[in-house]
Formats: sequence, C-alpha cells, structure tokens
Amino acid sequence: MPKYVLVFLLILTNLTGFTQEVIATQGDSYSNENASVDFTIGEVVINTLTDGVNDVTQGFLQTNWNFVDMVDHTPNFEVVIFPNPAEDILNIQTNSFENITYSIYDALGKLILQDKLQAELTPIPTSNLASGFYTVTLNEEGRNLKTFKLAKIK
Repeated sequence: MPKYVLVFLLILTNLTGFTQEVIATQGDSYSNENASVDFTIGEVVINTLTDGVNDVTQGFLQTNWNFVDMVDHTPNFEVVIFPNPAEDILNIQTNSFENITYSIYDALGKLILQDKLQAELTPIPTSNLASGFYTVTLNEEGRNLKTFKLAKIK
C-alpha cells in the first residue's frame, strides 16, 4: 500500500507544475498586503462572486483580432502589429518605417486599405472593417517584407 501512495504523490507533484498562463498584450497587476489582482484588457466577465466584503470576477479572453499566420519574407526586418485584441485601431510598429507601405486585403484578395507607414508607430483605423479574414502585407519599393494573416471577429 505505501508503494501506491508514493507513486500517487510523485504523479501529483509532477502535475502541479503545469498551470494555465495568459499572454496578454494589455493589462496590469496590482497588489498590497491584503490582496492582489491581475487583469487583461478584452476579458469578458462570465461570473462574479462575493462574500459581502470581497468580490471576485472571473472571465475569459474574447479576441477581436487573431493572428492566424505570418510569412517572414525578410527576417531582419522587425515589426510588431498590435493590440490583440483590436477593435477600432490596428497599430504597426517598426524602427524602419521609411519607404514602407502596408496593404490590407480581404479574404477574396480585394485591396481594402493601402498607405505608407508614417512613423515608428502607425495606427490604422479598422472599425469600418467587417468580420472576416484579412491579409496585411508590408512592402518596401515593391519587395515583400512581411505578410500577416488576420481574422477579425466582432
């Protein structure tokens, strides 16, 4: 019998190392001597519990933009597209923005938006885009740098 208890404890010890993790683009953590709270922007509330003094709100992340795929045509060109989730604005951030254009295509390959990057951080208004799949390409003088495949969910 003690052998089975030892095996059970070893298995239980190994399983406690696997925990859930949230990788979020926005949010924060606060703590004091009594409590701590972590939150992410875009988290939908599904349940609130209270004991009369303390409230706990549970939720899950409801994304509006999902990065489906990225094709890296030029590995030394570094760029970040955020936030994820995004509703009204999609930001493109890169240190090398001169002569770089972005193009957004719908799922049928129709050009929806096209313009030049204006600064290291270029916001793109996306509130008028319908739900669906889109492709964002970044080009420099006709040469593909990166291609992002996105899904927008309202």
